[in-house]
This record gives sequence, structure tokens and C-alpha cells, in this order.
Amino acid sequence: MYALESSLLTGQWDSKLHIELESRPAIAELAKDVIDGKFREVLTSPYAQTLFRASGLQDKSYEESFSWELPSVTDGSEKEFIQIILAVACLHAFIQANWTGPDLNIKPSEVIVDVISDEVLGMKAVTELAYGGEPAYHLAQHATFLRLAQLIFALPYHHCISIPWWRLRTTIVHQQLLDEAVPLPTDALDSLETLLQTLTGDTGDRDLAGRLQLEQGRLDHIFCHDKVASDRFVRAARATGLQYELTGALGRRTKFQQNDLSQLVLLAESRKRDDSPAEDVPNDPADQSRTPVNGSIIPDPNLPVTLQLNDDTLLEQTVFTSSAPSSATSQLSHLDPVSQPPLHPLDQCILLSLCLNVRNTSPSHGLTSEQMSPYVSRVISHPKNWSVHTMALLLRSRLESTRTRTVERSVFQLQALVDQMPTADSPLIERLLYFHSIPLPSKWEMERELALRFLTLGVVKSALEIFERLEMWEEVVKCWQSMERTDRAVAIVRDLLEGRKEETENVISRGKDLPSPRRGKLDSTRQAKLWCLLGDLEPDDAVKHYERAWALSKETSGRAMRSLGGYYFARGEYEKTISCLQRAVKINPLLSRSWFILGCAYIRLENWEGARDSFSRCVSIDDEDGESWNNLASMYLRLDISESRVNEEDQPSKAKSFSNRMLAFRALKQGLKHSYDNWRMWSNYMIVAMDVGELSEACRALTRVVEERSAKIGAECVDEEVLERLVNAVTRVPADLDQAAGDDDRGRGAVTNPNEGHGLLRRVLELFDRTILPRVSSPRIFRAYARLLTWKSRWEDALKAYLDGYRCGVAATFEKGETDVEKWREAVNEIEDVMGVLRNFGPRMQGINWRHQGRSILRTFMGRSKDFEDEAEWSRLVELQSELRTEE
Repeated sequence: MYALESSLLTGQWDSKLHIELESRPAIAELAKDVIDGKFREVLTSPYAQTLFRASGLQDKSYEESFSWELPSVTDGSEKEFIQIILAVACLHAFIQANWTGPDLNIKPSEVIVDVISDEVLGMKAVTELAYGGEPAYHLAQHATFLRLAQLIFALPYHHCISIPWWRLRTTIVHQQLLDEAVPLPTDALDSLETLLQTLTGDTGDRDLAGRLQLEQGRLDHIFCHDKVASDRFVRAARATGLQYELTGALGRRTKFQQNDLSQLVLLAESRKRDDSPAEDVPNDPADQSRTPVNGSIIPDPNLPVTLQLNDDTLLEQTVFTSSAPSSATSQLSHLDPVSQPPLHPLDQCILLSLCLNVRNTSPSHGLTSEQMSPYVSRVISHPKNWSVHTMALLLRSRLESTRTRTVERSVFQLQALVDQMPTADSPLIERLLYFHSIPLPSKWEMERELALRFLTLGVVKSALEIFERLEMWEEVVKCWQSMERTDRAVAIVRDLLEGRKEETENVISRGKDLPSPRRGKLDSTRQAKLWCLLGDLEPDDAVKHYERAWALSKETSGRAMRSLGGYYFARGEYEKTISCLQRAVKINPLLSRSWFILGCAYIRLENWEGARDSFSRCVSIDDEDGESWNNLASMYLRLDISESRVNEEDQPSKAKSFSNRMLAFRALKQGLKHSYDNWRMWSNYMIVAMDVGELSEACRALTRVVEERSAKIGAECVDEEVLERLVNAVTRVPADLDQAAGDDDRGRGAVTNPNEGHGLLRRVLELFDRTILPRVSSPRIFRAYARLLTWKSRWEDALKAYLDGYRCGVAATFEKGETDVEKWREAVNEIEDVMGVLRNFGPRMQGINWRHQGRSILRTFMGRSKDFEDEAEWSRLVELQSELRTEE
């Protein structure tokens, strides 16, 4: 890679470039100014004035208004370098204005050579930045710069290999500008893999390779491809040489804690870099490289303010009393949890991304927050860069927002981060240095997060003021709805749509005037969104409003079709639901909720294939959606039933039928990983597992159903038919291991196969002994258990199980005075069965008078049922009694 491109990517000027670019001093000066954050000098340079000469921009789009010519430059590679430098300047100027601060000192009207105002330029850019039916945030400052960067990076390049990377960065910034993430064409970023192979080669730059994989992971994170993002983050750590391990060490978290307990700690160490002397000099007073992790962090005026907790119970940070981690075999066991070395800022970025990945791939639970905290603490302990430290403090603020003792600092810290953006407390070059490597939210997103934090605390008025200032009307409407003032919400939306001049009074009512050029000039995408909001607020006219939004957006508003599809679904109009949602998912296929409702609509119309495809898309977007996995399994089973009805004798159809059942089994197995407590899914899984011969899994599923349901419904939670089939699968092979094994493959399978014979025995025994019998009982359960014990030749236990089954059956609970003849006859059959059991098992056991036990059972039952002496079955009881006497 050219050194110039490498410097632009890393944001660090290489002094050697002056020598390499001696023949091109103008390019060298431009590139250095971009890296130093001198965007005004770059964007007003002669090259910029030539490149940004527009023609008819008032009436034409940006793409049509520029010719992108540099007549004074004849060398192709030199022209491409100048284009890249100017595009990077535009992109970073936009980022400075909307993300990092401080305030930008140049306006688009000073760059574009055309007689047109900044307001018109901004509105045109915001309109063109709308993508996939999703509007761009209309108050983004100087959106023209982002649009110009997009267009320049989209030009053809033949000499610069870093262009795909810059397109990736521009795409990430653009996605953060949209209301919802919109997927890119499949081949949009294919050339990144070639660039990555170049960087990971023998002569490649390890840090650059790590940066690229980290930024690719960020894009996957935006699109909710969490597993792919996780893999990229891990590979980024491997590329940069970062070693990290989440382990435990003894420590204390409260001021009054007497005993040391094991606390989570992240051990991490960067690789030694040639250009990082601070990491090689442990006694450098400026760096404090061995500052204890739990010590007070010395405030740096160039970094964001780290607020103290000042709680009467909790310590500021966990105090580790152990000088070594719990695991002595770790590669990082040489690190002291109390005093870890500082990390390279790029490695800090990777740790923060891994922290986000913990949240994305784990359930919403307190344990997840506890697992994320060590990552954040490790980064905060050694602040090295303004943007990275800001991101770490923001993540800590989010983690602390759910705990009563830390929620106050959480809000104040977030407020402090919002307030610091416009200030010049740190140089711009430092703020931009690692911006592309962290998911730092924009200014408006950070303020929106603060307003949402206020809402959770019940401070609705302050939240409303922020939302109104940011013109986030959807959130404004929700605030008024939370105050039960739907009429006010409707008035706001109507005033916006009608473009009334008195918008100040009708919308904000605070005496705050809006800039006049914006009033009444909503672009079609934003208008469509407002009509959708009005449809949500006025259900009686919802269809009209949604259709108006769809027409205004020229059939590009996915929100309109999603809302209309949901409206029709709630009213049972499933054909219309499908029509609307098919358009919605075609516009934005990343929203799993749309696919889910579409699948449900297909189910109502018994279109099993359509439902299968919809739920397949759901789980491909979010593979932790247990409900979608369950529905997908149901669709495979429905397809199995419908296909088997077509031609029952067709052998290929039978093979396809089994394939559908196996797909259903795998879908349920995957879904249960994320819905472990859903007994209905376990019940479905049990039945499907039995059907496909996975009896070991059926046994596990029955265990979970009993654990979840036994306390509520008792013995009804046990599927007795499944239980008996499990016992049959065990007992159909010889009980003797040697005899069962035999010489053939089938015999060996009976010993090792977990779905039959001895391979299944342990699971079935545990099912009875540990799960079912300690919780519930029924005659059929005991009889199944007794059969299993009989197979094992445990005669005494088998007899006990049979007798336990008799005691909870009809005969043992038959009361004197009963008049139900059918019930009495059933009881007589049970008496005959238990007599047969006693005859079979009694002689096999020593010290048990089974005849006496049989006579006692008979005598007791006949004494309770004397009212039935006239029945024909009574003679059978008398006959049994006489047989027992004669056998003595």
C-alpha cells in the first residue's frame, strides 16, 4: 500500500512522506493538512475550487451537477490522490460537525463554486442521502460534505487500493444517518477481501489489518449480523497481537466488605510496538504506565471528565487484593490485576467492540452487564485518546443506568459527554484518530439517549424539550402519549404536515423559532414518515394516511407498508397484509419483525411454503429468536403433512417427508438454545424427536417439560405414551451387555447408540429417578418404571414399583359406597394384574410373604365393594382368593 494512503487511513503523518513526495509537494501539503484537521485550507485550495465547480445545482442533483475534472493535473495517479484527499477532507469535516466537534469553521457554500445558499445545499443533500425508503436525519449539519464524499469515492479508480476501505467508512457514517439500517447490494464491498489479504500478508501492516477487520465488524454490528461481527472482532485482536482473558481475582466492591470474594477482571496486554516508547518505558512519569487499575485516575484536561461515584457503600472501582488471577495456567498469569500495563488505543477500541459483542450475543440479564463491565473498566483505567475514552465512559453510563446506586452518575456522565462535544478541550486530530474504529454515536443520537434516560426516570418535560429541539417528532409524539395527550400529538403532526407559519406556537410552545428556510419545506421521505405517524395516532383514518405516505414517497417508504400491513393483520385481512409486507421487506429486508408478521399471515392462509420462507428469513436475521425457530419447525411439519397427503405411496415423497421432519427437529433444537424455559417448545421438540428417532433428545425434552410444568398440573405434564416408548426402546434389546453386543453392527449399536438399548438406559433411569418420580406419580408411570426394572432383573424394586402403581390406581383408592359399576370393573382388572405380578415376582425374592400380601389386597378391596356382589366379575375375585389359599 502506498505510504500516503496508509497515512490517510491511520490519521498519522509519516515524516518519510516528504521525501517520497518531493516531486509532488502540493499533494504532500494537502494530505498533511487533512491529517492535521485543517479542512478549511484543503477545501478552499485551488484543486478543490476546480473539482467542486458545479453547474445548475439549483435544479439538478449533486451527481449531475459536477464533472469532477482537474484540467491542470494530467497524471492519472496524481489526480486520483487529489480526489481521495479532498473526499477524505469532506468526510472528516462532516464527522467533525456531527460527531467529534469542535464546531466546523467552513460552510459548504464556501466550497462549492455556485450561487446557492447553505440551507438549500443542506436540504438537497439530506434528500439525496435518504436511502432504501429511510430518511436521513434532517438536522445533520453540513450534510453536503457527506454527499460530496460519497460521489467522489464512487468514481472509478485504478491506482489507489484503499478506495474500498474509504467506501466502507462512508457507508458506516451514512447508515448512522438513517432512521433504520438499510442493507447494501451484495457485491458493494467485495473488494475489501482483496485488500485484507494484502494487509495480512508477510509484508502487511498488522495494525492496519486489525483496523480493517474491526471496521468491517462495525458494519456487521449495524446490520445485526452479530456472529459475523464477533468473528471479525476476534480476528482483529489476533491481527494486532492483543492478548486478553476474562478471569477472576480476589477483591472487594463495597467499603464495608470484610471478606475478599472472587471478582471478574479482564487481563489484557498489547504487543510491543516500535513506535510506542511509552509502553516500553515503565517509569515514564507522563504516562504512568503502571498506574494501578483501581487507583484514582489523574484527570487530563485534554480528555472527557470522568465523574466520581461518591457513593456511601460502593467503591469507585473494584479493589483487587490478589496480585495474581485465579487461573495460574493462563498465558496472562504474569499480569497483576492491580497494576496492568496500558493498552494501545487501537487495542482499547477492540476491547470496547468485544464488550458490545457480549451484549449482542447474550440475553438481557444482569449477568451480561457484569460480564461487560471488566472490558469497560480496563479501557477507562488508562485513558489515552479522547474519542476512545468518550466511548468507554458512554458504555459505562449505559451499564450503570439500571442500578439505583449508579443511575445518578450514569445520567450526569452522559450529560457531561453531551456538553463536551462543542468544546475545544482536545485537538481535532486526536478526536479523529480512532473515530472509525469505535461505534461513537452522533451528537443528536447522544442527546436522544440522554432524553430517553430522562424518560426512564420520569423526567418527561426535560426529555420533551430535547426531542423538540432535535425535531425527533416520533419521540415527541410518544412523550405526549405517555402524558395521555394524544390530541396534542395529533396537532403537532398536522401542523408539521401543513407547514403552518405558526409552527413555533403549535409545536414547541417555548418561543423558540425555527430557521425559516426549513419551514414548510419537508422532503418527501420525511413527509411520508409524518403521515405514518398520523396514521398511528388516528386509527379510523389509518389506511388513508398510510397510503398517502406510500404515494408521497413514490413507493419507497418501507415504514408505510409495515404500518399498513400491521393494520390489516390486526383486523384479519391477511391477503392485504401479505401484499403490503412483501413490499416492505423488499425495501428493507433487515427488519425481522416484518418477516415474522408476514409468516404469521401466511399461516392464517395455510400457505406453508410462504410461512417457511418468512420464518427462515427471521432466523437468518436474528438467530436468537426462539419463537421464529419454533414457527419454522411447525411449518416443516405442516409441509410434511401436506406432502404426505398428495401421494402416500411415492417413495421419493416419503424421503422428502423425513427430511422435513429432520429440518423441524433441527430448527427446534436451535430455538431452544434461546428459549430454554419455553415448555411448549420443549413439548414440540419431544414429539418431533420421537418421530425422527432421536430418543435421547426426546428424553431430555420430557425432563424439561416435567421440570417446568409439574408444580402446576401434576402428573398431566408427563406424556405417558412417550415415556412408554422410551422404555420400549431400552427393553427391546437383551439386558446382558455381552449378549446385546453380539457380532453384528446392529448389536454393537444397541450398546453404543444413545437412542436405544444400553446407550439410552442411563438417560431414561435419570428421567425416572431424578425428574419424574420425585415430583409426580401415576399408575402408568409406575408400570413403565417397573418394566424397566424388570428388564434389569431388579425384582424387588420392580415389585415395589408395581405395588406403588397399584396404590395410586383406581382399585387402591376405591371407596366404600361407590356406585359406578364401570369404575369397579376397572378396579377388578387392576386387582387381577397386581395378583399376576405377585405370582411372578414373589417366588424370585427371599423373605417376602407375597401370598399374604395378595390376600390382604383382595380382602381390603372386597370389603369396600360388597355392594357389587351380584356382578359377574365378583366371581373372579372369589376365585383369586381361593387360589391364594390353595397355593399355600
